[in-house]
Amino acid sequence: MIKAVNRGLELFGAWFMSMAFDVGGIFVMFARIVRAMLPPKLDGPETWTNLYRVGVKSFPIVVVTAMFTGAIMVIQAGLYIEQYGAYGLLGWGAGFSVFREVGPIMIGLMFSGRVGANNTAELGTMMVTEQIDALRALAINPVNYLVVPRFIAMILMLFLLVIIGDLTAVIGGAITSQYLLGVDMELFYWSLVTYVTLVDFSSGLIKALAFGFAIAVISCHFGMTVRGGAVGVGRAVNNSVVASAIAIFVLDYFLTYLMK
Repeated sequence: MIKAVNRGLELFGAWFMSMAFDVGGIFVMFARIVRAMLPPKLDGPETWTNLYRVGVKSFPIVVVTAMFTGAIMVIQAGLYIEQYGAYGLLGWGAGFSVFREVGPIMIGLMFSGRVGANNTAELGTMMVTEQIDALRALAINPVNYLVVPRFIAMILMLFLLVIIGDLTAVIGGAITSQYLLGVDMELFYWSLVTYVTLVDFSSGLIKALAFGFAIAVISCHFGMTVRGGAVGVGRAVNNSVVASAIAIFVLDYFLTYLMK
């Protein structure tokens, strides 16, 4: 019994120390990014490359995801709209939920799974193959050259992708309301612009900035601290995706409370 308790305490202590190391490392990574950006010294080609890889290549999956998200919101709201005959609220129900919550969270989670995981794998592979050590040997700061362009690209592109996703979700919702529920698109549009405010739309964009910031810092931290070869890279990618998802929901909770 005593051995089992000791073993349990040992495992808990190891987990706690690992978590403390990662949380502290994330703050350290953020501090290194801030220091590298004062004054701003961006590598132009690397920044443009990351903007393309992070944003343009994510565009198709964001459009498809947002289109069906808007359609699903209309279907869900339509169950109650038909029951009470409040067809004039259909656009509001779909737009409010997409702009404030569903759009930023869905796109943020997709972004962390695609872009964040890829970023961690790239940086982790560079670490285990000693490419980052080679940059240091050439007097090139890896944070300035590799991390800062990725940090800026992720925040900027997630912000823009959420805007595109919100507009695409509205289009998907309007099409679904017209052809599945029989609610005219003009009525859907009227309900949307009448009851959904700019605050609802901007709150989702604020969340997008926060989510992009969290995904960027977390993925860079796990990528730059990889140890143990290919196995370590796989473990870092898994930890990065999990930590990013947790950060998204935690940030969403506090931002929703502050912007209620």
